[in-house]
Amino acid sequence: MMDNGFPLTTEPNILKEMITPPNIVNKMLNVVTGKSSTLGSKLPNAAASFVPWRRTTVKDASNEVYVNIVEELDACVNREEGVLVKCEAYDDVQVNCSLPGVPELTMSFANTAIINDVTFHPCVRFRPWDSNQILSFVPPDGQFKLMSYRVQKLKKTPIYVKPQLTSDSGNCRVSVMTCLWTIGQIPKDKAPALSGNLRLEEGLAQLHALSTFQVRFTIMGVALSGLQIDKLDVKNTLNAPYKSFRAQTQAGKYEVRS
Repeated sequence: MMDNGFPLTTEPNILKEMITPPNIVNKMLNVVTGKSSTLGSKLPNAAASFVPWRRTTVKDASNEVYVNIVEELDACVNREEGVLVKCEAYDDVQVNCSLPGVPELTMSFANTAIINDVTFHPCVRFRPWDSNQILSFVPPDGQFKLMSYRVQKLKKTPIYVKPQLTSDSGNCRVSVMTCLWTIGQIPKDKAPALSGNLRLEEGLAQLHALSTFQVRFTIMGVALSGLQIDKLDVKNTLNAPYKSFRAQTQAGKYEVRS
């Protein structure tokens, strides 16, 4: 919401109370009463509170919180023996919160020394993080991004690509520009491998330019940077909430030089 051209209110929870999102119930009431305005009659209480990102009355809360670490890996692999030129991870800690009242959450990590360039949601208190690298916050209701950070100078990548195609597991489909390899469940006794050859056009002795490969992948259940959630405490709730943690790593700008 703008006031004289300047941003005044940007929190989604407050905006939803001030301007009710359209739904079937509101449409039926508008037909019966003849009113079509979706504006609230008064300013929400949360607009003047110390936690404006959270509504003062959270209804139908299922008393659960989900935390997901989403990691995007940027890497450049040189053609000489697969040497890493650059490898960095850009991570987001995403939270889906459905807790009643005004809960107090405290989250700690196992190894915070690896992270750089951290940014936080406005709900995070800076002093606990500066002193002990602990996240202390009153969360918004619903989905939000709690923090973002970068991990520099990673030494290993989850896959090794050496441009030099026959697969030993799963299905492989090759088109003109894309090779899609569906591995399925990874065998425990050996690492899956995909190899093959590229044939040049007739009369072409060699490629005119060195090729580059763009690699895309998603790995569920692990953050390759090594960051792990150590503990999540929830206070100011009547019953113990359900807590769930997940992680996934996916390719960002992952380039292999041939």
